[in-house]
Amino acid sequence: MKYLIVLLFVSKLAVAQTPDLVKYVNTLQGTNSKHELTRGNTYPTTALPFGMNTWTPQTGRNGDGWKYQYFKKTIRGFQQAHQCSSWSNDYAVFSFMPVTGALKVNEEERAAGFSHDNEIARPNYYKVKLDNGITTEMSPTERGAHLRFSFPKGEKSYLVLDGYTKMSMVKIIPSERKIIGYVNNGHYVPENFRNYFVVVFDKPFKSYGTWENRTNSVSTGTLELEGKGAGAYIEFKAGEQVQAKVASSYISTEQAGLNLKRELGKFRNLEATKTAAAKIWNEHLSRILVEGGTEEEKATFYSCFFRASLFSRQFFEYDKDGKPYYYSAYDGKIHEGYMYTDTGFWDTFRAQFPLNAIMHPTMHGRYMQALLAAYEQCGWLPSWSFPGEGGSMIGNHAISLLTDAWVKGIRTFDPKQALQAYLHEATNKGPWGPANGRHGWKEYYQLGYVPYPEYGEATAKTLEYAYDDFCAWQLSKETDQPFYTRIFERQMYNYKNVYDPSTRFMRGRNSKGEWKANFDPIEWGGPYTEGNAWHWQWSVFHDVQGLINLMQGEKNFTAKLDSVFSEPNKVNTGTYGGMIHEMTEMVMANMGQYAHGNQPIQHMIYLYNYAGQPWKTQYHVRQVMSRLYNSTENGYPGDEDQGQTSSWYVLSALGFYSVCPGTDQYVIGSPVFNKVTITLENGKKFVIQARNNNAQNVYIQSAKLNGKDYTPTYIKHSDITNGGLLEFDMQAQPATQRAQSVSDRPFSLSR
Repeated sequence: MKYLIVLLFVSKLAVAQTPDLVKYVNTLQGTNSKHELTRGNTYPTTALPFGMNTWTPQTGRNGDGWKYQYFKKTIRGFQQAHQCSSWSNDYAVFSFMPVTGALKVNEEERAAGFSHDNEIARPNYYKVKLDNGITTEMSPTERGAHLRFSFPKGEKSYLVLDGYTKMSMVKIIPSERKIIGYVNNGHYVPENFRNYFVVVFDKPFKSYGTWENRTNSVSTGTLELEGKGAGAYIEFKAGEQVQAKVASSYISTEQAGLNLKRELGKFRNLEATKTAAAKIWNEHLSRILVEGGTEEEKATFYSCFFRASLFSRQFFEYDKDGKPYYYSAYDGKIHEGYMYTDTGFWDTFRAQFPLNAIMHPTMHGRYMQALLAAYEQCGWLPSWSFPGEGGSMIGNHAISLLTDAWVKGIRTFDPKQALQAYLHEATNKGPWGPANGRHGWKEYYQLGYVPYPEYGEATAKTLEYAYDDFCAWQLSKETDQPFYTRIFERQMYNYKNVYDPSTRFMRGRNSKGEWKANFDPIEWGGPYTEGNAWHWQWSVFHDVQGLINLMQGEKNFTAKLDSVFSEPNKVNTGTYGGMIHEMTEMVMANMGQYAHGNQPIQHMIYLYNYAGQPWKTQYHVRQVMSRLYNSTENGYPGDEDQGQTSSWYVLSALGFYSVCPGTDQYVIGSPVFNKVTITLENGKKFVIQARNNNAQNVYIQSAKLNGKDYTPTYIKHSDITNGGLLEFDMQAQPATQRAQSVSDRPFSLSR
């Protein structure tokens, strides 16, 4: 009997070791967004970590980037999705919609009302009961999903498969209760791009047919259709409850079937898939276990950690022997190995990839190999993968990812090839978008800056090119390649050439060296990207001391930082000609000219550490987290952007941030929780303990690392990955005399 009691205790302890953290995640966080005002631009994503596909309810029209908006009243489909951002639409989409009563295929006519009171939105499970009595449920695998449609008793039961936009094909196989097909909608894809899908149902078909969504014409009894917007419908027994297993592949129909069998074959019902997905998510989320804080802070943290764990997505599959291979959206061919996609590096180099470097070094190493594989396949390092190269935004930040991985010990790639690829990137302009190669690359080398108005967003581009050149210089130094060192050691200081000492701002200047006339620091656009002079002043990640020197000392520098928050939150719309959502969000935040809803200024709060005033970083970082983030549909201060805005929160809540990827340092802020335990991939644990921590006690009085007094305002990557204990003593008053030594400050080139 005693043995049985011990056994039961051990069994319960084993279960308790993985806490239920899924309950904290609200996948509706940030969904109350529209073109004019972004609260995240997210959708209620049902997926596994870094899964190839996600699933979501659809409130928007086919092709609308705003696929789910919280304020909408009807749902018109449940779709496979991959979307990074509402501004970039989606690719490889198809959807299902259950219909009761008369068959309706038109996306407007088949739409059904719903209430959020009848909705559950978790990572492993989405459920909604529509106003017409139909209940839809979804649980994910990496390349598929388990769906269940419960129709009201006695009512006709139809399921409509919509081929979305562009070409598609459907083939109904009644004897196998199966539909196969493909869709090819998307941007930045080769001509032979196809997403092949296989759907297997657990109930027989009563009737069936095909339709197309251009004229919504229906062909009863036909088994196959190919063309623009080709779709299918199936009728089941009245009042039926139907389960569907669906998986897809970018390689072939056969591979889609293999994916379905491998990922869903063992699950007899949706509950089994749901439970398995919950286990995966709980294990994933519990790798950062937070203690203390409020329940809302936990919900915000784990909702953000969930969102940060979706990107970049797997774009590879496993063959019959279990070996990884993939269809390349860069050259349209099949290759062995790993590939990842769905990210824009202008956003994610800042925090999302540094977070992955801590939590997922094996995946991160594979990602670096995939970057160079993409270079081999299309001739360019990617800047915006979706799923091929889109070239969106500015900068050449693949080199940031590669260098950051290398200096943090993730050395899975050939650094010489990486530098060769980057030099090509930095001395050419590619055909796809502003970030595919470089706008103004010749002038950048000849003048030391990109001239404006000869090139749009020129000052922002100069600043980001200089940072990227630092990363190339850093990688060349680390790997003893003097040829590349000599090339980039001068360019990495080019940020100095767009600093105007008369106004103490980064400014646009033309090819003659003349500053842009009629300067207004709150004017958006022109030489800046999605911001103004207040926002772009600080984009010298690699040499903050050099920026301090330009501004004639720490007193001027910190006064300017202070002014960001004390300036009125006014907007001059500039070349945009009207209010864009980023402007509206800055005004709503009511934090002066601080515009956290967009990337250029997100690191700025941490720069006080470089000038001997770390307590101001501690104050402002807690203000931003408490005022601008929450776990609701209004949970973000702007675009979430492929995990970046979430990763900013995750890292900042832990107590540090990656100001300069490409170095091995994280700059210390102010942790939200009393205790955080990070379980690393190598099995070690890094614990952050903040005594007396609460909403008032935001200031660090003292710190210890592994039992020894610790005064630096940064920690090294190896401090985390080696495991250990970082302790903070928190109080309500700033410790203004702490960490004043120059040696306590983070890395700067000029120091």
